[in-house]
Amino acid sequence: MNIISFVVLVASASALLVLSLSIKVLREYERGVMFRLGKLSLLKGPGLFLIIPVIDNMVKVDIRVVSVDVPRQDVITKDNVSVIVDAVVYYKVEDPSKAIVNVSNYIESTFLIAQTTLRSILGQVDLDELLSQRESINQKLQLVIDKHTEPWGIKVLMVEIKDVVLPESMKRAMAKQAESERERRAKIINAEGEYQAANKLVEAARMMHDEPIAVQLRYLQTLSEISTENSSTIVFPMPLDLIGNLFKQSKGEK
Repeated sequence: MNIISFVVLVASASALLVLSLSIKVLREYERGVMFRLGKLSLLKGPGLFLIIPVIDNMVKVDIRVVSVDVPRQDVITKDNVSVIVDAVVYYKVEDPSKAIVNVSNYIESTFLIAQTTLRSILGQVDLDELLSQRESINQKLQLVIDKHTEPWGIKVLMVEIKDVVLPESMKRAMAKQAESERERRAKIINAEGEYQAANKLVEAARMMHDEPIAVQLRYLQTLSEISTENSSTIVFPMPLDLIGNLFKQSKGEK
């Protein structure tokens, strides 16, 4: 092999190497933050494009939605109750340039800000609010975390509190409170029933007082109901008023 052939071979290999280093392909969910001689340049992708080796440097960024599992945190609520809470944060990179330039590691930074915000916000609410108004707390967490990550080009889409673990003593106290509440409601319902029954009895007594014949009809109805039962002989007292009225009616007919 002569010198010319060797030079041509080296040049061809160098050209292929430069070409392979120049061709870049990014998927639909990827973006390339370009730096030319260390200075922020254009944003590339998706698809096929060329860069200048050595002069251009590219940092690949995934713009899909990412879920961050915030591990269990010991939180003291506003009413001094110690609980264990864990959550999950969903976010995506909206501005890849800011995510690379404005923060050293946007994934770790987002995780840490979510962790500290979770402790801070839950420390400002009571236990009852934490258990009953979880949706509003999730929205508040989302707004606060998103406000902190906005300069990094990160958009927080949703924050969900997954679980709230209470101390055993608090569980027993809440169970006792719930039982007492059920007993109180049962007593109130029973008292309302007694009150309504008493009102009905008063109305019936007034009606019978105004219409004496109603007492007699009720008396006869009771006798009829007793006679239908399979029982022994029953001695039932006969009111003198009823007998007197019957005698008066018989005399009047004569």
